[in-house]
Amino acid sequence: MCLCVLKLHTGIIYERPMIDIATARKLALSFEGAIELPHFDKTSFRINKKIFATMDIKNKRVCLLLSLIDQSVFCEVDKSIIYPVPNKWGKKGATFVELQMVRKDIFRDALTTAYCRVAPKKLANLYLPDGEDS
Repeated sequence: MCLCVLKLHTGIIYERPMIDIATARKLALSFEGAIELPHFDKTSFRINKKIFATMDIKNKRVCLLLSLIDQSVFCEVDKSIIYPVPNKWGKKGATFVELQMVRKDIFRDALTTAYCRVAPKKLANLYLPDGEDS
């Protein structure tokens, strides 16, 4: 496992696990029916031909397709780690996640949210907490 060393504005230095490309791929493909296909110069993860994430291997970054509400919630974690794509797609919910800095649990939650947004209801319900609706 790789570690990201962070220095806070208070001067405190700490380490936290970061997500590598293999882990991001494994998490994306762990969803029922998810497949990996090329998408221009990126890798995409899809369910029923609908993209829920793309991965930029060179920049170690994933782009998730979230609702605007979900985007605003996840961006509150840390805008240097999770932030809207700086173009028209970002205004529609496309959200970058910096793999070298994001915590695995936060990434998994954001990825699950993106998957459930485009997956058929029957599949999305496998991953939603009881009582939530996709």
